[in-house]
Amino acid sequence: MNWITKKLTFLSQKIKNVIKKRPSKEEIENSEWTACCKGPILKKELEENMWVCPYCNKHHRINCRQRFDIFFGKNNYQILETPIPADDPLNWVDTKSYKERLKIARKKTNQKCAVMIATGNINGIEVTAGAINFEFIGGSCGAAETEAIIYGVQHSIDNKTPYVFFPCGGGQRMFESAIALAGMTRTTLAINELKKNNLPYVVCFTDPTAGGITASFAMLGDIHFAEPGCLIAFAGKRVIQATVKEDLSPDFQTSEFVEKHGFVDKVVHRNDLKNSIKNILSILLKKDSNVNSEEVNETSDNIKTLTKAAS
Repeated sequence: MNWITKKLTFLSQKIKNVIKKRPSKEEIENSEWTACCKGPILKKELEENMWVCPYCNKHHRINCRQRFDIFFGKNNYQILETPIPADDPLNWVDTKSYKERLKIARKKTNQKCAVMIATGNINGIEVTAGAINFEFIGGSCGAAETEAIIYGVQHSIDNKTPYVFFPCGGGQRMFESAIALAGMTRTTLAINELKKNNLPYVVCFTDPTAGGITASFAMLGDIHFAEPGCLIAFAGKRVIQATVKEDLSPDFQTSEFVEKHGFVDKVVHRNDLKNSIKNILSILLKKDSNVNSEEVNETSDNIKTLTKAAS
């Protein structure tokens, strides 16, 4: 064995040792720590602050149950069983089968699909709420997710409740091709039925909301709230930049940028979301409630401005 072969063998062994020392994906997910602006931070510390970094104000992604715990109060809600169509109607296979991907996602998230629907009470107002878990195949929407969203609309109509939705995800699930794309039309029609029944539909954008989700039910709210710093987009920033051949601002497609250009009514910190939604629902439903007078005046001014601009 010459010196070059010895050197390569030595380096190869070194690399293998470094790789072995790195924690596995499962170890990282099950760790008590996560990373943010100042490096490692305890997940418990984040949870106590509603999964918002106390140093940089980053709103970390949360799952559906965590979302409902914050919105309704810990375990102060009921999860609704939504219809689950047959898995993988196209028998899709790439590096692994779609059925295998669904199996992994269900085990990881303890959800049957990416969307969960719940019902609960906020200061005397019965609310139907929906949320998407990004950890379930990137929050993408297929047939099951479409059925869940429509089920939430129907529950809202049957029980005469407002519908509040917390969208996130990259868009339609391409493992289901045209079946997933049809969900854009179906959810849009469902939201139209909700509006025909004069029931409020409030959307709160969370990070990230993009693709077919933005292009359908997520942009149809009567009122649009958004968490700070979240991505709200259809096509990606690089695609748009390559199309328009111009430099885009650093905050392009953030909730603050979208608010500035009129697609979001208000960017609201996660700590204040429940109160803001309660106040707006009290106004829309004309309920007597301890609403914040400053927020009511601000909302009224915004509505007057929008009406004046439209006329």
